[in-house]
Amino acid sequence: MVTSGSGFGHHWRRSQLLLSCRYGDLGDVKLFIDRFGAAAVDSARDENENTALHMASANGHTELLDLLLPLVSPSLLSAQNSAGSTALHWAALNCQLHTARALVNFPGGPGVDLIDIKNASGRSPLGEAELAAWEEGSKWMVEVMRLDDVGSVEDNSLATESAADVQVEIQDADGQIARMSITATGGSGGGTSDVAPS
Repeated sequence: MVTSGSGFGHHWRRSQLLLSCRYGDLGDVKLFIDRFGAAAVDSARDENENTALHMASANGHTELLDLLLPLVSPSLLSAQNSAGSTALHWAALNCQLHTARALVNFPGGPGVDLIDIKNASGRSPLGEAELAAWEEGSKWMVEVMRLDDVGSVEDNSLATESAADVQVEIQDADGQIARMSITATGGSGGGTSDVAPS
């Protein structure tokens, strides 16, 4: 439980917040916010510069994200830890689809641009998803990405809504090529994604 008193320092309280986010302790996070405010959540970092969003996202605590996202600065969504990873990188690394969606779809946040942020290893959240062999997450990220900025579209005839499928190739930082078929309406084309060395 988060408590305050002359024997508990500022660092300890923030460490407790981050642990509460890691373990999904909604009650303790609410108490922390009531006592110290949302600004204290924004500035809370551990020794590796991980935020409350990193902890909640990595462990699939969507109920915490539902509480935190409207309160914290939108810039916290793209905050990078000492390894350059965002909360979305951590959600991808741990195959947390609901938290990944919550981060990308949060109104007022960076949106799909979060998928393009690379960590110190040169990997985007999509690259982390591929490295984790997380096909569902990789597929979802490709479906929501701004494909004109990232990959090569073999069929540019999307001017009409009747266009069937678009074939997309995206090369990640490790040189791996992901191929996917996406329908013009943004859903999956029913095909499977191939990952092959470039």
